Amino acid sequence: MKLEVYPDREMLMLGLANIIAGQMADFLRRDGRATLSVPGGTTPGPIFDTLSGVDLDWANVAVVLNDERWVPESSDRSNTRLVRERLIRGRAAQARLIPLYAPAGTPEDMLPALEDGLRPHLPISVLLLGMGADMHTASLFPGADRLDEALAPSAPLLLPMRAEAAGEPRVTLTAPVLRGAFHTHILITGPEKRAALERAQSLPPLEAPVRAVLDTATVHWAE
Repeated sequence: MKLEVYPDREMLMLGLANIIAGQMADFLRRDGRATLSVPGGTTPGPIFDTLSGVDLDWANVAVVLNDERWVPESSDRSNTRLVRERLIRGRAAQARLIPLYAPAGTPEDMLPALEDGLRPHLPISVLLLGMGADMHTASLFPGADRLDEALAPSAPLLLPMRAEAAGEPRVTLTAPVLRGAFHTHILITGPEKRAALERAQSLPPLEAPVRAVLDTATVHWAE
């Protein structure tokens, strides 16, 4: 793990957006395509705002969420809705958003179709993750019903995940997909998350799921 400390959150958001843009540009120049995986929630919003105005070959970029709540895009709980509002606009409006939700009663009903849509866009070029104070990342929650399976080297690309802390059922990228990313960045702010990060380093992944990606990640932090 590499830790980058920024003087304030504004510098963190701008600096990390610039790093991601540079790495994406490298992939687009070399391969003609790139995949960016991003978290939901409001914290990365300023990064999305900056990236949406960057002059990249967005038509050849696939954007996929780390995880999604099993709610339609019309819900204010939808990560897809947030990403569409903050990232898939401006210059980035040409990017292709790969869904992790489809209209159905449960995630299990649509999982094969969602995996088929995701598979051509792997491995992830640049992965941006968040981390909760409980040390979860994506929807890999401590105590979640299928966490063992999601952390296993043989895990499928996607798994449904249910956990007390998660609210709705979720669909999440699994640990092997996350670990397969070429560049991994974890965005955290505040003293509580910094303390959780320190704890995570000495715990097993079942107790601190973020451990699954820490070895290859750069963590970006500001107070």
